[in-house]
Amino acid sequence: MTVPGKYLRGIPINLSEINDIAHAATSRPVILGGPIRLGYGTQGGSKADDFDLPGLMLALKDIEALTYDILGSKSSFHNPESIPQRSRSTVEIARWSVKGAFVIKQHPDYPHVMCELETFRGCGRPDHCSFCTEPFYGDPDFRDITDIISEVDSLYHNGARYFRIGRQSDLFSFMAKDTGDELLRPDPKAIERLYKGIRKTAPQLKVLHMDNANPGTIAAFPDECEKIARTIVQYHTSGDVAAMGMESADPSVIKANNLKAMPEDVLDAIRLINRIGSARGKNGLPELLPGINIIHGLKNETPETFRLNFAFLKNILDTGLMVRRINLRQVMVFPDTPISKENNMDQYQYHDQFIKFKKKVRKKIDHPMLKRVVPIGTVLKDVMCEVYNGITFGRQFASYPLLVGIPSKLPTGRFVDITVSGYGQRSLTGVPYPLDINNTDPKLIYYLPGIGKKRAHTIIGKRPFIDQKDLYDKVEGIEETLPYIEFRD
Repeated sequence: MTVPGKYLRGIPINLSEINDIAHAATSRPVILGGPIRLGYGTQGGSKADDFDLPGLMLALKDIEALTYDILGSKSSFHNPESIPQRSRSTVEIARWSVKGAFVIKQHPDYPHVMCELETFRGCGRPDHCSFCTEPFYGDPDFRDITDIISEVDSLYHNGARYFRIGRQSDLFSFMAKDTGDELLRPDPKAIERLYKGIRKTAPQLKVLHMDNANPGTIAAFPDECEKIARTIVQYHTSGDVAAMGMESADPSVIKANNLKAMPEDVLDAIRLINRIGSARGKNGLPELLPGINIIHGLKNETPETFRLNFAFLKNILDTGLMVRRINLRQVMVFPDTPISKENNMDQYQYHDQFIKFKKKVRKKIDHPMLKRVVPIGTVLKDVMCEVYNGITFGRQFASYPLLVGIPSKLPTGRFVDITVSGYGQRSLTGVPYPLDINNTDPKLIYYLPGIGKKRAHTIIGKRPFIDQKDLYDKVEGIEETLPYIEFRD
Protein backbone atom coordinates (compact mmCIF):
# COMPACT_ATOMS: atom_id res chain seq x y z
CA MET A 1 0.00 0.00 0.00
CA THR A 2 1.31 3.45 -0.86
CA VAL A 3 -0.76 4.97 1.97
CA PRO A 4 -0.58 2.74 5.07
CA GLY A 5 -3.70 2.44 7.18
CA LYS A 6 -5.74 0.34 9.60
CA TYR A 7 -9.16 -0.95 8.69
CA LEU A 8 -12.09 -2.56 10.46
CA ARG A 9 -12.09 -5.88 8.60
CA GLY A 10 -8.94 -5.78 6.51
CA ILE A 11 -5.24 -6.03 7.30
CA PRO A 12 -2.63 -5.36 4.59
CA ILE A 13 -0.75 -8.48 3.55
CA ASN A 14 2.76 -9.00 4.94
CA LEU A 15 5.82 -10.66 3.43
CA SER A 16 5.41 -13.82 5.49
CA GLU A 17 1.90 -14.34 4.13
CA ILE A 18 3.05 -13.63 0.58
CA ASN A 19 5.80 -16.21 1.03
CA ASP A 20 3.27 -18.77 2.30
CA ILE A 21 1.11 -18.26 -0.80
CA ALA A 22 4.09 -18.66 -3.13
CA HIS A 23 5.17 -21.82 -1.29
CA ALA A 24 1.67 -23.33 -1.36
CA ALA A 25 1.45 -22.81 -5.11
CA THR A 26 4.43 -25.16 -5.62
CA SER A 27 5.26 -25.10 -9.36
CA ARG A 28 2.39 -22.87 -10.44
CA PRO A 29 3.34 -19.27 -11.23
CA VAL A 30 2.39 -16.68 -8.62
CA ILE A 31 2.17 -13.12 -9.88
CA LEU A 32 1.92 -10.24 -7.43
CA GLY A 33 0.77 -6.79 -8.52
CA GLY A 34 -0.45 -3.44 -7.28
CA PRO A 35 1.39 -0.71 -5.34
CA ILE A 36 3.80 -3.31 -3.94
CA ARG A 37 5.64 -3.13 -7.26
CA LEU A 38 7.01 0.19 -6.01
CA GLY A 39 8.52 -1.41 -2.91
CA TYR A 40 7.43 -2.98 0.38
CA GLY A 41 7.24 -1.22 3.74
CA THR A 42 5.45 -2.19 6.92
CA GLN A 43 4.21 1.25 7.99
CA GLY A 44 4.61 4.98 7.63
CA GLY A 45 7.89 6.37 8.89
CA SER A 46 9.87 3.69 7.09
CA LYS A 47 11.49 3.01 3.74
CA ALA A 48 9.79 0.77 1.20
CA ASP A 49 12.46 -1.59 -0.07
CA ASP A 50 12.71 -3.87 -3.06
CA PHE A 51 12.28 -7.56 -2.27
CA ASP A 52 12.64 -10.92 -3.93
CA LEU A 53 10.81 -14.11 -2.92
CA PRO A 54 11.30 -17.56 -4.46
CA GLY A 55 8.44 -18.67 -6.67
CA LEU A 56 7.06 -15.18 -7.04
CA MET A 57 6.94 -12.87 -10.05
CA LEU A 58 6.34 -9.17 -9.53
CA ALA A 59 4.22 -7.27 -12.02
CA LEU A 60 6.40 -4.21 -12.55
CA LYS A 61 3.74 -2.42 -14.59
CA ASP A 62 0.02 -3.38 -14.63
CA ILE A 63 -0.89 -6.83 -13.39
CA GLU A 64 -4.04 -6.76 -15.56
CA ALA A 65 -2.03 -6.26 -18.76
CA LEU A 66 0.51 -8.90 -17.74
CA THR A 67 -2.19 -11.44 -16.95
CA TYR A 68 -3.94 -10.75 -20.25
CA ASP A 69 -0.72 -11.22 -22.19
CA ILE A 70 0.13 -14.44 -20.34
CA LEU A 71 -3.25 -15.99 -21.10
CA GLY A 72 -2.91 -15.24 -24.80
CA SER A 73 -5.42 -17.06 -27.03
CA LYS A 74 -7.72 -19.85 -25.85
CA SER A 75 -5.29 -22.46 -27.15
CA SER A 76 -2.05 -21.11 -25.73
CA PHE A 77 -0.44 -20.04 -22.49
CA HIS A 78 2.70 -17.92 -22.47
CA ASN A 79 5.59 -18.20 -20.04
CA PRO A 80 5.31 -15.19 -17.69
CA GLU A 81 9.09 -14.67 -17.79
CA SER A 82 8.94 -14.19 -21.57
CA ILE A 83 6.26 -11.47 -21.53
CA PRO A 84 7.44 -7.86 -21.90
CA GLN A 85 5.80 -5.90 -19.12
CA ARG A 86 3.69 -2.91 -20.07
CA SER A 87 0.98 -0.56 -18.88
CA ARG A 88 -2.63 -1.15 -19.82
CA SER A 89 -4.22 1.32 -22.21
CA THR A 90 -7.45 3.21 -21.60
CA VAL A 91 -8.97 1.21 -24.48
CA GLU A 92 -8.14 -2.01 -22.65
CA ILE A 93 -9.53 -0.66 -19.37
CA ALA A 94 -12.78 0.14 -21.18
CA ARG A 95 -13.04 -3.36 -22.62
CA TRP A 96 -11.96 -5.31 -19.55
CA SER A 97 -14.03 -3.31 -17.07
CA VAL A 98 -17.23 -4.14 -18.95
CA LYS A 99 -16.44 -7.79 -19.66
CA GLY A 100 -15.12 -8.40 -16.16
CA ALA A 101 -17.89 -6.72 -14.17
CA PHE A 102 -19.42 -10.10 -13.30
CA VAL A 103 -16.50 -10.79 -10.95
CA ILE A 104 -18.06 -8.69 -8.18
CA LYS A 105 -20.52 -11.56 -7.63
CA GLN A 106 -17.60 -13.58 -6.30
CA HIS A 107 -16.90 -11.08 -3.51
CA PRO A 108 -17.80 -12.54 -0.10
CA ASP A 109 -19.80 -9.40 0.78
CA TYR A 110 -21.73 -9.28 -2.51
CA PRO A 111 -23.90 -7.32 -3.22
CA HIS A 112 -22.48 -4.95 -0.61
CA VAL A 113 -19.35 -4.10 -2.59
CA MET A 114 -17.88 -0.64 -3.15
CA CYS A 115 -16.78 -0.37 -6.79
CA GLU A 116 -13.98 2.12 -7.47
CA LEU A 117 -14.13 3.76 -10.88
CA GLU A 118 -10.81 4.82 -12.38
CA THR A 119 -11.09 8.10 -14.28
CA PHE A 120 -7.41 8.75 -14.94
CA ARG A 121 -3.95 8.10 -13.64
CA GLY A 122 -0.89 10.30 -13.43
CA CYS A 123 -0.51 13.90 -12.32
CA GLY A 124 -0.50 17.00 -14.50
CA ARG A 125 2.05 18.94 -12.47
CA PRO A 126 5.41 19.35 -14.26
CA ASP A 127 7.27 18.88 -10.96
CA HIS A 128 5.87 16.53 -8.36
CA CYS A 129 5.77 16.29 -4.59
CA SER A 130 8.98 14.81 -3.21
CA PHE A 131 7.36 11.64 -1.83
CA CYS A 132 4.74 11.04 -4.53
CA THR A 133 4.54 7.80 -6.53
CA GLU A 134 2.01 9.14 -9.04
CA PRO A 135 4.74 10.21 -11.55
CA PHE A 136 5.54 6.51 -12.01
CA TYR A 137 2.21 6.23 -13.85
CA GLY A 138 3.16 8.89 -16.40
CA ASP A 139 1.29 11.94 -17.66
CA PRO A 140 -2.48 12.18 -17.11
CA ASP A 141 -4.30 9.66 -19.27
CA PHE A 142 -8.00 10.43 -19.11
CA ARG A 143 -10.56 7.72 -19.71
CA ASP A 144 -13.38 8.52 -22.11
CA ILE A 145 -16.54 9.49 -20.22
CA THR A 146 -18.70 7.08 -22.22
CA ASP A 147 -16.31 4.24 -21.29
CA ILE A 148 -16.64 5.00 -17.57
CA ILE A 149 -20.43 5.12 -17.87
CA SER A 150 -20.41 1.80 -19.74
CA GLU A 151 -18.42 0.30 -16.86
CA VAL A 152 -21.00 1.59 -14.38
CA ASP A 153 -23.80 0.17 -16.53
CA SER A 154 -22.19 -3.28 -16.59
CA LEU A 155 -21.48 -3.25 -12.85
CA TYR A 156 -24.98 -2.01 -12.11
CA HIS A 157 -26.56 -4.83 -14.10
CA ASN A 158 -24.40 -7.25 -12.13
CA GLY A 159 -25.88 -5.96 -8.87
CA ALA A 160 -23.50 -3.12 -7.94
CA ARG A 161 -25.09 -0.23 -6.07
CA TYR A 162 -22.10 1.40 -4.35
CA PHE A 163 -19.62 3.46 -6.37
CA ARG A 164 -16.62 5.65 -5.69
CA ILE A 165 -14.98 7.82 -8.34
CA GLY A 166 -11.44 7.16 -7.23
CA ARG A 167 -7.90 6.29 -8.26
CA GLN A 168 -7.21 9.73 -9.73
CA SER A 169 -4.93 12.21 -7.97
CA ASP A 170 -7.47 15.07 -8.30
CA LEU A 171 -11.07 14.63 -9.42
CA PHE A 172 -11.36 18.36 -10.08
CA SER A 173 -8.69 17.92 -12.77
CA PHE A 174 -10.54 15.20 -14.70
CA MET A 175 -10.47 16.20 -18.38
CA ALA A 176 -8.70 19.43 -17.37
CA LYS A 177 -7.00 21.54 -20.02
CA ASP A 178 -3.29 22.26 -20.23
CA THR A 179 -2.93 26.05 -20.48
CA GLY A 180 0.81 26.12 -19.93
CA ASP A 181 0.55 26.83 -16.20
CA GLU A 182 1.63 24.44 -13.47
CA LEU A 183 -1.98 23.37 -12.83
CA LEU A 184 -4.44 22.19 -15.46
CA ARG A 185 -7.61 24.27 -15.89
CA PRO A 186 -10.65 22.26 -14.69
CA ASP A 187 -13.49 21.41 -17.08
CA PRO A 188 -16.80 21.65 -15.15
CA LYS A 189 -18.86 20.48 -18.14
CA ALA A 190 -16.90 17.23 -18.45
CA ILE A 191 -17.45 16.38 -14.79
CA GLU A 192 -21.13 17.23 -15.13
CA ARG A 193 -21.40 14.80 -18.07
CA LEU A 194 -19.68 12.13 -16.00
CA TYR A 195 -21.89 12.49 -12.92
CA LYS A 196 -25.10 12.96 -14.88
CA GLY A 197 -24.31 9.93 -17.03
CA ILE A 198 -23.61 7.73 -13.99
CA ARG A 199 -26.89 8.68 -12.32
CA LYS A 200 -28.82 8.07 -15.55
CA THR A 201 -27.39 4.60 -16.10
CA ALA A 202 -27.58 3.62 -12.40
CA PRO A 203 -30.76 5.33 -11.17
CA GLN A 204 -31.11 3.25 -8.00
CA LEU A 205 -27.49 3.45 -6.87
CA LYS A 206 -27.06 3.83 -3.11
CA VAL A 207 -23.64 5.48 -2.91
CA LEU A 208 -21.76 7.74 -5.31
CA HIS A 209 -18.71 9.28 -3.66
CA MET A 210 -15.41 10.81 -4.74
CA ASP A 211 -11.85 10.59 -3.48
CA ASN A 212 -8.96 13.00 -3.97
CA ALA A 213 -9.05 16.74 -4.59
CA ASN A 214 -6.02 19.00 -5.03
CA PRO A 215 -6.53 22.10 -2.84
CA GLY A 216 -4.15 23.96 -5.15
CA THR A 217 -6.51 23.41 -8.08
CA ILE A 218 -9.50 24.65 -6.08
CA ALA A 219 -7.64 27.76 -4.88
CA ALA A 220 -6.25 28.57 -8.34
CA PHE A 221 -9.55 28.08 -10.20
CA PRO A 222 -12.31 28.90 -7.67
CA ASP A 223 -15.02 29.65 -10.25
CA GLU A 224 -14.58 26.40 -12.17
CA CYS A 225 -14.20 24.38 -8.98
CA GLU A 226 -17.32 25.91 -7.43
CA LYS A 227 -19.29 24.70 -10.46
CA ILE A 228 -17.73 21.24 -10.09
CA ALA A 229 -18.51 21.10 -6.36
CA ARG A 230 -22.14 22.07 -7.05
CA THR A 231 -22.35 19.33 -9.70
CA ILE A 232 -20.99 16.78 -7.23
CA VAL A 233 -23.54 17.79 -4.59
CA GLN A 234 -26.35 17.66 -7.15
CA TYR A 235 -25.65 14.13 -8.36
CA HIS A 236 -23.75 12.31 -5.59
CA THR A 237 -25.02 10.80 -2.35
CA SER A 238 -24.51 12.59 0.97
CA GLY A 239 -21.64 11.94 3.35
CA ASP A 240 -19.09 12.55 0.60
CA VAL A 241 -15.49 13.62 1.31
CA ALA A 242 -13.02 15.54 -0.86
CA ALA A 243 -9.68 14.30 0.53
CA MET A 244 -7.15 17.12 0.15
CA GLY A 245 -3.43 16.44 0.16
CA MET A 246 -2.27 19.42 2.15
CA GLU A 247 0.74 17.55 3.61
CA SER A 248 2.14 20.51 5.61
CA ALA A 249 1.34 24.02 6.82
CA ASP A 250 5.05 24.88 7.13
CA PRO A 251 6.13 27.09 4.16
CA SER A 252 9.69 25.82 4.44
CA VAL A 253 8.55 22.19 4.14
CA ILE A 254 6.14 23.09 1.31
CA LYS A 255 8.89 24.69 -0.76
CA ALA A 256 11.53 22.03 -0.04
CA ASN A 257 9.17 19.20 -1.06
CA ASN A 258 7.38 20.97 -3.92
CA LEU A 259 3.99 20.50 -2.25
CA LYS A 260 0.75 21.50 -3.92
CA ALA A 261 -0.52 24.48 -1.92
CA MET A 262 0.33 27.05 0.73
CA PRO A 263 -1.79 27.11 3.93
CA GLU A 264 -3.89 30.06 2.74
CA ASP A 265 -4.68 28.17 -0.49
CA VAL A 266 -5.80 25.10 1.46
CA LEU A 267 -7.94 27.29 3.71
CA ASP A 268 -9.59 28.85 0.65
CA ALA A 269 -10.37 25.35 -0.68
CA ILE A 270 -11.82 24.27 2.68
CA ARG A 271 -14.03 27.35 2.79
CA LEU A 272 -15.31 26.73 -0.74
CA ILE A 273 -16.23 23.10 -0.04
CA ASN A 274 -17.89 24.08 3.26
CA ARG A 275 -19.93 26.78 1.57
CA ILE A 276 -21.32 24.36 -0.99
CA GLY A 277 -21.41 21.05 0.82
CA SER A 278 -22.06 21.63 4.54
CA ALA A 279 -25.86 21.18 4.43
CA ARG A 280 -26.98 17.93 6.04
CA GLY A 281 -28.04 15.25 3.58
CA LYS A 282 -30.41 12.29 3.53
CA ASN A 283 -28.06 9.86 5.28
CA GLY A 284 -27.57 12.20 8.26
CA LEU A 285 -24.14 13.56 7.31
CA PRO A 286 -23.24 16.82 5.56
CA GLU A 287 -23.41 16.52 1.79
CA LEU A 288 -19.73 17.13 1.01
CA LEU A 289 -16.91 18.09 3.35
CA PRO A 290 -13.16 18.37 2.91
CA GLY A 291 -10.70 15.89 4.36
CA ILE A 292 -7.11 16.87 5.15
CA ASN A 293 -3.99 14.73 4.73
CA ILE A 294 -0.90 15.79 6.68
CA ILE A 295 2.46 14.04 6.37
CA HIS A 296 5.43 14.25 8.70
CA GLY A 297 8.98 13.18 7.98
CA LEU A 298 9.40 15.45 4.94
CA LYS A 299 12.52 17.46 4.09
CA ASN A 300 13.15 20.63 6.18
CA GLU A 301 10.85 19.48 8.99
CA THR A 302 11.61 21.01 12.39
CA PRO A 303 9.75 21.25 15.73
CA GLU A 304 8.20 24.44 14.30
CA THR A 305 6.47 22.30 11.65
CA PHE A 306 4.41 20.57 14.33
CA ARG A 307 3.39 23.91 15.81
CA LEU A 308 2.34 25.30 12.43
CA ASN A 309 0.37 22.19 11.51
CA PHE A 310 -1.52 22.25 14.80
CA ALA A 311 -2.18 25.99 14.54
CA PHE A 312 -3.67 25.49 11.06
CA LEU A 313 -6.04 22.78 12.29
CA LYS A 314 -6.98 24.83 15.36
CA ASN A 315 -7.82 27.78 13.12
CA ILE A 316 -10.24 25.62 11.11
CA LEU A 317 -11.95 24.56 14.33
CA ASP A 318 -12.05 28.08 15.81
CA THR A 319 -13.53 29.66 12.67
CA GLY A 320 -16.49 27.26 12.61
CA LEU A 321 -15.49 25.33 9.49
CA MET A 322 -15.92 21.56 9.18
CA VAL A 323 -13.62 18.80 7.99
CA ARG A 324 -14.77 15.20 7.90
CA ARG A 325 -11.39 13.56 8.27
CA ILE A 326 -7.87 14.49 9.34
CA ASN A 327 -5.36 11.88 8.22
CA LEU A 328 -2.00 12.14 10.00
CA ARG A 329 0.81 9.88 8.92
CA GLN A 330 4.55 9.59 8.59
CA VAL A 331 5.85 9.46 5.07
CA MET A 332 6.66 6.12 3.51
CA VAL A 333 9.74 6.58 1.33
CA PHE A 334 9.61 4.70 -1.97
CA PRO A 335 12.66 4.03 -4.16
CA ASP A 336 13.33 6.55 -6.94
CA THR A 337 11.20 9.31 -5.45
CA PRO A 338 13.09 12.58 -4.84
CA ILE A 339 12.82 12.17 -1.08
CA SER A 340 14.44 8.72 -1.24
CA LYS A 341 17.71 10.30 -2.26
CA GLU A 342 17.82 12.53 0.82
CA ASN A 343 15.80 10.82 3.53
CA ASN A 344 16.58 7.94 5.86
CA MET A 345 13.40 7.11 7.76
CA ASP A 346 15.28 4.53 9.82
CA GLN A 347 16.71 7.50 11.72
CA TYR A 348 13.63 9.76 11.74
CA GLN A 349 14.45 12.12 14.59
CA TYR A 350 10.93 13.41 15.25
CA HIS A 351 9.07 10.11 15.61
CA ASP A 352 8.28 10.62 19.31
CA GLN A 353 7.15 14.17 18.66
CA PHE A 354 4.89 12.90 15.85
CA ILE A 355 3.20 10.46 18.24
CA LYS A 356 2.58 13.27 20.75
CA PHE A 357 1.34 15.56 17.99
CA LYS A 358 -1.06 12.90 16.74
CA LYS A 359 -2.53 12.35 20.20
CA LYS A 360 -2.93 16.09 20.66
CA VAL A 361 -4.79 16.47 17.36
CA ARG A 362 -7.05 13.51 18.13
CA LYS A 363 -8.00 14.99 21.50
CA LYS A 364 -8.16 18.73 20.80
CA ILE A 365 -9.21 18.84 17.12
CA ASP A 366 -10.79 15.56 16.03
CA HIS A 367 -13.02 15.11 19.06
CA PRO A 368 -14.66 18.57 19.04
CA MET A 369 -14.82 18.50 15.22
CA LEU A 370 -16.70 15.20 15.33
CA LYS A 371 -19.25 16.76 17.67
CA ARG A 372 -19.73 19.59 15.17
CA VAL A 373 -20.06 17.34 12.13
CA VAL A 374 -22.30 14.76 13.83
CA PRO A 375 -24.14 16.31 16.82
CA ILE A 376 -25.81 14.21 19.51
CA GLY A 377 -29.21 13.07 18.25
CA THR A 378 -28.15 12.88 14.59
CA VAL A 379 -29.80 9.92 12.87
CA LEU A 380 -27.39 8.10 10.56
CA LYS A 381 -29.11 6.01 7.90
CA ASP A 382 -28.05 2.55 6.74
CA VAL A 383 -25.18 1.67 9.05
CA MET A 384 -23.97 -1.85 8.24
CA CYS A 385 -23.15 -3.97 11.29
CA GLU A 386 -19.81 -5.60 10.50
CA VAL A 387 -18.08 -6.93 13.62
CA TYR A 388 -19.16 -7.93 17.13
CA ASN A 389 -16.58 -7.89 19.92
CA GLY A 390 -18.56 -7.06 23.03
CA ILE A 391 -19.73 -4.05 20.99
CA THR A 392 -21.21 -4.17 17.51
CA PHE A 393 -19.14 -2.06 15.15
CA GLY A 394 -20.62 -0.77 11.92
CA ARG A 395 -20.16 1.81 9.19
CA GLN A 396 -22.14 3.46 6.45
CA PHE A 397 -20.98 2.67 2.93
CA ALA A 398 -18.77 5.63 2.05
CA SER A 399 -15.36 6.70 0.81
CA TYR A 400 -14.36 7.54 4.39
CA PRO A 401 -17.00 6.03 6.68
CA LEU A 402 -17.30 6.88 10.36
CA LEU A 403 -16.94 3.98 12.76
CA VAL A 404 -20.04 3.48 14.92
CA GLY A 405 -20.01 1.42 18.12
CA ILE A 406 -23.36 0.01 19.26
CA PRO A 407 -23.23 -1.31 22.87
CA SER A 408 -25.27 -4.43 22.16
CA LYS A 409 -25.09 -7.54 20.00
CA LEU A 410 -26.70 -7.01 16.60
CA PRO A 411 -26.64 -9.40 13.63
CA THR A 412 -23.68 -8.69 11.34
CA GLY A 413 -24.39 -8.01 7.68
CA ARG A 414 -27.53 -6.11 8.61
CA PHE A 415 -28.27 -2.44 7.97
CA VAL A 416 -29.69 -0.34 10.82
CA ASP A 417 -30.37 3.35 11.34
CA ILE A 418 -28.53 4.79 14.32
CA THR A 419 -29.12 7.67 16.74
CA VAL A 420 -25.78 9.23 17.68
CA SER A 421 -25.45 9.33 21.47
CA GLY A 422 -21.74 9.73 22.20
CA TYR A 423 -18.19 9.93 20.88
CA GLY A 424 -14.81 8.28 20.92
CA GLN A 425 -11.78 10.17 19.65
CA ARG A 426 -12.61 9.38 16.01
CA SER A 427 -15.70 7.21 16.35
CA LEU A 428 -19.32 7.43 17.41
CA THR A 429 -21.51 5.64 19.91
CA GLY A 430 -25.07 5.03 18.80
CA VAL A 431 -28.27 3.08 19.38
CA PRO A 432 -30.71 1.69 16.80
CA TYR A 433 -33.27 4.19 15.53
CA PRO A 434 -36.06 4.17 16.49
CA LEU A 435 -35.34 2.21 19.68
CA ASP A 436 -38.07 -0.16 20.84
CA ILE A 437 -38.26 1.12 24.40
CA ASN A 438 -40.35 -1.82 25.64
CA ASN A 439 -38.24 -4.71 24.37
CA THR A 440 -34.73 -3.47 23.71
CA ASP A 441 -31.54 -4.51 25.49
CA PRO A 442 -31.57 -2.49 28.75
CA LYS A 443 -27.97 -1.36 28.07
CA LEU A 444 -29.13 0.59 25.02
CA ILE A 445 -31.62 2.67 27.02
CA TYR A 446 -28.72 4.12 29.04
CA TYR A 447 -27.13 5.36 25.81
CA LEU A 448 -30.19 7.22 24.53
CA PRO A 449 -29.57 10.99 24.32
CA GLY A 450 -30.40 12.71 27.62
CA ILE A 451 -31.05 9.55 29.66
CA GLY A 452 -28.18 8.48 31.93
CA LYS A 453 -28.09 5.63 34.46
CA LYS A 454 -30.69 6.86 36.96
CA ARG A 455 -33.39 7.59 34.41
CA ALA A 456 -32.54 4.41 32.49
CA HIS A 457 -33.20 2.33 35.65
CA THR A 458 -36.54 4.10 36.06
CA ILE A 459 -37.55 3.35 32.48
CA ILE A 460 -36.54 -0.32 32.75
CA GLY A 461 -38.45 -0.73 36.00
CA LYS A 462 -41.64 0.75 34.58
CA ARG A 463 -41.74 -1.03 31.21
CA PRO A 464 -43.88 -1.63 29.18
CA PHE A 465 -45.28 1.72 28.07
CA ILE A 466 -48.41 2.14 25.96
CA ASP A 467 -47.35 5.28 24.10
CA GLN A 468 -45.45 8.55 24.44
CA LYS A 469 -47.98 9.98 26.90
CA ASP A 470 -47.68 6.94 29.13
CA LEU A 471 -43.88 7.25 29.16
CA TYR A 472 -44.10 11.00 29.73
CA ASP A 473 -46.44 10.49 32.71
CA LYS A 474 -44.26 7.81 34.33
CA VAL A 475 -40.77 9.20 33.72
CA GLU A 476 -39.74 12.81 34.32
CA GLY A 477 -37.44 14.73 31.95
CA ILE A 478 -37.92 12.39 29.01
CA GLU A 479 -38.96 14.98 26.42
CA GLU A 480 -35.74 15.16 24.40
CA THR A 481 -35.62 11.37 24.08
CA LEU A 482 -39.10 10.92 22.59
CA PRO A 483 -38.08 11.50 18.93
CA TYR A 484 -35.68 8.53 19.06
CA ILE A 485 -37.93 5.76 20.43
CA GLU A 486 -40.96 3.69 19.48
CA PHE A 487 -43.45 1.54 21.38
CA ARG A 488 -44.09 -2.10 20.50
CA ASP A 489 -46.19 -4.58 22.41
